Amino acid sequence: MYEKSYPNKRFKHTIQFLSKHVSTSETILDLGVVNPFTKIMQEHGYKVENTKGEDLDVDTSTITNAEAEVITAFEIFEHLLSPFTVLKSIKADKLVASVPLKLWFSSAYRSKTDMLDRHYHEFEDWQFDWLLEKAGWKIIDSQKWTNPTKKIGIRPILRWFTPRYYIVYAERIK
Repeated sequence: MYEKSYPNKRFKHTIQFLSKHVSTSETILDLGVVNPFTKIMQEHGYKVENTKGEDLDVDTSTITNAEAEVITAFEIFEHLLSPFTVLKSIKADKLVASVPLKLWFSSAYRSKTDMLDRHYHEFEDWQFDWLLEKAGWKIIDSQKWTNPTKKIGIRPILRWFTPRYYIVYAERIK
C-alpha cells in the first residue's frame, strides 16, 4: 500500500475532519484492515479497532457485533458491491466516511495486480448522500478537496481544480 505515493494531503484533511466531529473518548471501529491512517488516528489519541480483512459484502458480523460508538470508513465503500448492506448493518450512531469522487476525465481505478484494490463505485457527491440517506443516515457535515499531482498534462491540470475526495459526518436517524 502506498508504494508510489503517500497521501499526506488526504490524511491531513481526514484527521482534521475527524477531530472536528469525534472525541478521543469515543471508541471507533474503522472499516478495513490496519493501515497507515489507523496509526495516525491512534497517534491523535483515538481508540481504534479495525475489521480483519473479511469481505464486507458477504460478512458484516464484525460490524453488527461491534460495541464502537463511531464507525469510520475511509476509502472503503467504493470497493464494495453493496455499500448499502454495510451501512444498514452499522449499530453505532455516528459515521465518518470518505470516498473518492467520480472524475469525468478519468476512468474508475483498477489495480492490475490486486483484485481487492479496485473501485466498483466512484461516486458523485449527491449519489453518496442519497446512499447514506436511504440507509438511515443524516449528513451533518461534509467537505471536498482536490488531489493535484506534479505530472504534466491536461488531466493533471484538471486535478488542481476538480475535487477528488468527499468526506461526511453523519448520524443515525432514530
